[in-house]
Amino acid sequence: MASYNILLIGNGAREHALAETLKRSRHDIKLFAYMKSNNPGIAELSDGYIIGMYDDIDQVKTYATLNKIDFAVIGPENPLELGIVDSLLEIGIKSAGPRQKLAALETSKSFTRALLKKHNINGNPKFKVFVTQNGVNDFIHELNGQYVVKADGLMGGKGVKVSGEHLKTVDEGVKYCEECIVKDGRVIVEEKFVGEEFSLMCFCDGKTVKAMPAVQDHKRAYVGDSGPNTGGMGSYSDKDHLLPFLRNEDIKDAVEITQKVCDALKKETGEEYKGIMYGGFIAVRDGVRLIEFNARFGDPEALNVLPLLKTDLVDVCLALINGTLHELNVRFENKATVCKYVVPDGYPDNPIDSGTITIDEKKLKHARYYYASVDKKEDGLYMTSSRAIAFVGVADDIYSAEKIAENAVKCVAGRIQHRPDIGTEELIRKRIMHMQKLRK
Repeated sequence: MASYNILLIGNGAREHALAETLKRSRHDIKLFAYMKSNNPGIAELSDGYIIGMYDDIDQVKTYATLNKIDFAVIGPENPLELGIVDSLLEIGIKSAGPRQKLAALETSKSFTRALLKKHNINGNPKFKVFVTQNGVNDFIHELNGQYVVKADGLMGGKGVKVSGEHLKTVDEGVKYCEECIVKDGRVIVEEKFVGEEFSLMCFCDGKTVKAMPAVQDHKRAYVGDSGPNTGGMGSYSDKDHLLPFLRNEDIKDAVEITQKVCDALKKETGEEYKGIMYGGFIAVRDGVRLIEFNARFGDPEALNVLPLLKTDLVDVCLALINGTLHELNVRFENKATVCKYVVPDGYPDNPIDSGTITIDEKKLKHARYYYASVDKKEDGLYMTSSRAIAFVGVADDIYSAEKIAENAVKCVAGRIQHRPDIGTEELIRKRIMHMQKLRK
């Protein structure tokens, strides 16, 4: 057993779960948090914390130096895009997170598509990157009107629009492309896949990748997968670490793609990717395709897998940093999980402004809960315009876990909404039937 001072950057539910998991360590650790707002769950678990902005790199470095940090854990994508890992390295502090140019795996969708194409890695769709509108209309017609438009930069999970769902006509697709080009200077148009999406997060030390349990996230705001995209309204995982609609070979294919991307990044940049490599995949009729990669834990997916992690997370972080992941036996409990987010009324398009929220902890049984975009003030807990609190049920099967999470939501008071259908038998049965029909 050793002693470590650890810096956790971030203030959402994902970071709350990371703080909880780090504090379970067998090691003697002191946890210091750098947050944009006061997350009471993280504050309670921390030995010290500071409120600041991610782009105030000097403040982060000063705080890390003051507390003699041994290594940092980076939660959200924004600090990665800003190069926080590189900045901490300047003062001798390593991180469980990729350097700025490697984080392009998430921060630039065009970078990732080009990487897969150049290194002949399976999973890419037909795609083109546009810096002007010239040719957009023709390419959409070439895809028979079955297309996806993706903003190139970070959009908080809300930059992807799909034909037939968000974009009803070709003209709407062309117009959204124009908006993306004006904002980011480029846009990606690619073929639309038909299948079922799943998330597969992997630990990666630059040479070795080790998979976590598969998770299915629910991006759409309303019951029945309707409404606008969100950062994620909830998610579920199964006790066998598969999902009910997946085959073992689907996971094998997704891990293979992730490993090849890890290798390609080293060839392309000369640097080893150290951190979480989180692939958004889709199971289709004849295999698995890549939707996108992210360079950190998913939110909500982290809330499904971290409570199940049996291996010491501090040891995992050290293995990522030191390149010794191949020596570590990474294990997860064989349990099912369901996560449901409580969000402010009107989310995501017209959320109420700064409403308060309370939890009746006396009625809260069995469920875990993680504070997300909230701010603890002297007169109460305030929601922001984003997701507020995540409730997680852990059980021997999905439907038992769903009941735990759903009952927990009922303990919340405030102007809130959530998706009661996540993890239910009816919704999961639809997923199973869809894949059976596709692969018949």
